[in-house]
Amino acid sequence: MEDYIKAFFDHIGEDKEREGLLETPKRVIKSWEHLYSGYKSDPKEVLGKCFSDGACDEMVVLKNIEFYSVCEHHLLPFFGKISIGYIPNAKVVGISKLARLVEVFSRRLQIQEKMTGQIADTIMEVLQAKGAMVVAEAQHMCMVMRGVEKQNSMMITSAVRGLFKSDHRTIEEFMGHIRN
Repeated sequence: MEDYIKAFFDHIGEDKEREGLLETPKRVIKSWEHLYSGYKSDPKEVLGKCFSDGACDEMVVLKNIEFYSVCEHHLLPFFGKISIGYIPNAKVVGISKLARLVEVFSRRLQIQEKMTGQIADTIMEVLQAKGAMVVAEAQHMCMVMRGVEKQNSMMITSAVRGLFKSDHRTIEEFMGHIRN
């Protein structure tokens, strides 16, 4: 990988022997290990420890979970926040597990649309939830730094599953929670 990064320096016309770049290949590799660590985690295992004690049939919401990801189309960052709501079906999960689930999917090469759906689908499958809704809001550096260069653009995606899809009042309740 270090040779690849040095070849990249050559490609863009940079001096790979310049003092400030001598240790950069090692730093980049270490950074990539963190940025793409989601490939080493099984999202189903992240939600694996569930509790029936305390389970309810009312909506559970965790909002404004920060995330950082990398666009699979341009290898540029996108980042923002995700809000998750679900309606349990006899079991709940610790809320930190929801934040960890976001980390698993955001720490992979991604597109926001797919990531939003993956989070909702995993909640439905593993928790056997009655419904789930995920809303992601993000700023994409491929829109800000290059291309159309729109500094204030924000992409919003949602994934709606189960009761959220069949009962419009459930969506309204969730949206009310995340707006406040």
